Parts: sequence; C-alpha cells; structure tokens
Amino acid sequence: MSVSAYLFDLDGTLVDSERENAESIARVLASRGRLVSDEERAFVVGHGWREIYDHLVRGGGVDLTFDELKEQAAEAKEALCKEAGLRIIPGAPDFVRRAARHGAVTIVSGSSRREIAFCVELLGLGDVVPWFVGAEDVARGKPSPDGYLAAAARLGVEPGRCLVFEDSAAGITSARAAGMRCVAVSSANFLGVRQEADEVVRDFLEVGDRFFGGEAVAGPGRGA
Repeated sequence: MSVSAYLFDLDGTLVDSERENAESIARVLASRGRLVSDEERAFVVGHGWREIYDHLVRGGGVDLTFDELKEQAAEAKEALCKEAGLRIIPGAPDFVRRAARHGAVTIVSGSSRREIAFCVELLGLGDVVPWFVGAEDVARGKPSPDGYLAAAARLGVEPGRCLVFEDSAAGITSARAAGMRCVAVSSANFLGVRQEADEVVRDFLEVGDRFFGGEAVAGPGRGA
C-alpha cells in the first residue's frame, strides 16, 4: 500500500535532543533537592510527558504539578539548546520538505507543544508543519497509539497509509500499535533500539527517494 502521510517523531528523530529532555527535568528537580536516577533518565527517552511524570512520582515523588514541571522543564530545555545549539539529525529538514511534496506531513511527539514549537521554529519547518500532536493533545502518550491515530484522523488518512519515523522503543511500539509502518532512525539513539521497526536507517541522508511513491518499506530487518 502506498504512503499518503509521513509522521515524524521529534526528539531523537529530527533533532538529537533526548539527552536534553532528561537533563532539563533533572535540573528542575535538582534545584528542589530531588535527584533523578539513571533509570528515570532512560525512561524519559521516547515516552510522553504524562507517562514521565507518573514514573517520576512513583519513583521518588515530585513536589510540582504536572503542568509546573512540564513548563519549567521546557524553559530549561530551551536554555540548554541555546547554550549548546540544537543538534539536527543529518538531512532531516530537507527530507521533511521533500516528504511534504509527496503527501501530508506532521510531527507526533511526547514533548509539550511549547517544546515542539521551539524546535519546529529552529528547524525552519513552520510552513510545512503548521500543526502537530503534542503531550497536551492526547490522554495517553507513547507507547500508546493515541497520538499517531489522532494525527491520521486529523489528516483524513488511513493508518495503513501512514509511514512513521521514530527512534525509541516506546515510539516504535506506538506506531506499530496504530497499524502504521515504521522506519527507525538510529543516528541519535544512544540506547540502541531497533526492535519492531520495519526498516532501520542511520539518518535522513541515506534514505534517498525510496520512501516516496509505491511500496515504501520492504519489510522488517532491512537497513543498518
């Protein structure tokens, strides 16, 4: 079945920012005397804000509300990105623009809408990604399929005609549970996740035009 929509995760897929996600939360909580464990940092990768918050509460408690932590972490993440610069996955902005010439495109992320808007602006993709699905838009974040199904519904595209680009185990599970094919982008995935993706690519420089038109993904296990 041919592809009608291209759905992109953000952190770790379009931008190399998974470490900043974890570090921003750690900085906010450290300022309040709450240390974040290595396990909690790893959990941040690929999960949505609601799942992250619940995990932190269970792990050691949080004396901020969900919205307070989400907003303060967004501020901390912006500061981190401004300090070090936003690391863009090679070829990502150009690929998103080319995808937009072949079908609908949007971003489905577990990050907050503020965090997504910040990155979209720095990526220069506001004209081709005028809206997106963030943590505030769904009741359940990844690995739930809710975000991807919401994007497909808004686009008016059947899930089976959507091709997802993801980097994390939770994100890949989310896409597959939504009935979508999924390409794993490995460049920024420091946890080395590959399972369940239909294909694996290092970054967007190596994909060429093979995802445009016809059968976009040959099947599981292909790629490097």
